[in-house]
Amino acid sequence: MIKEVATSLGRIAVAVEGEGPPVLLLHANPGCHRDYDAVIPALAQRYATYAVDWPGYGGSARPGESLSAMAYARVLPEIVTGLGLDRAAVIGNSVGGYAAARLAIEHPDRVTALVLVNSGGFSALNPASRGFIRVMGTDTAMRLLAGRLPRFYLRRRTPAVREIIARDTARRRDPAANAVAAALWRSFAAPEHDLRSRAAAIIAPTLLVWGSRDPMVGMDASGVRRAMPKATWRALPTGHAPFAEAPERFLGAVLPFLDAATVPIADQ
Repeated sequence: MIKEVATSLGRIAVAVEGEGPPVLLLHANPGCHRDYDAVIPALAQRYATYAVDWPGYGGSARPGESLSAMAYARVLPEIVTGLGLDRAAVIGNSVGGYAAARLAIEHPDRVTALVLVNSGGFSALNPASRGFIRVMGTDTAMRLLAGRLPRFYLRRRTPAVREIIARDTARRRDPAANAVAAALWRSFAAPEHDLRSRAAAIIAPTLLVWGSRDPMVGMDASGVRRAMPKATWRALPTGHAPFAEAPERFLGAVLPFLDAATVPIADQ
């Protein structure tokens, strides 16, 4: 079932499946809620899953204003409220991880458990990485790399990964989607995107699931672990999206963590 939520960034589409304690799923840039297709059925056997399409992607509206990782973080509390949720566990990948971490920092009462998957917000930038972000933050680069970049950062060719690559390849013919992806990339260089000094404020039980073969943020493992030394760490031999590349191993790490950290709604 697709539920629509009104926000300050327009209408947000959320795929809802299952019953039980709520779990919010936040995808990367570019992407959509279907990136989690390989793990939603198992999660939905125990939890009510809410898989979000970020503004500009999937079934969600494309706002007229330029988007950013920070805009996604600011709209996330509106999405949670619009879904009628007081609290939820949150699983975030890449820019979705950045937004999830910001929610846990700024609204700790709304996050029952936090799973960061190759999350943004923990990279130490240098002149080379800033230059890379500038290039990636152009519409031309996003168009030329559509369908190609995921082949680089998704290292295992599962059916779910092939679907992600196919969806991204289709973006090549969508100038508006390329503009969204480029705007998000540009925002990664903003000082506000660096969460390393703020992560200590996270009080929710936290699991870090990290694809160790990710060429994008795989090398940031030491930084994220220093920022959150109390978090549980689980490295997987995947690229940027462990839930699509090794779904059974991902679930083997996440389900026990959520079971231990999440309180059933009736007991809240």
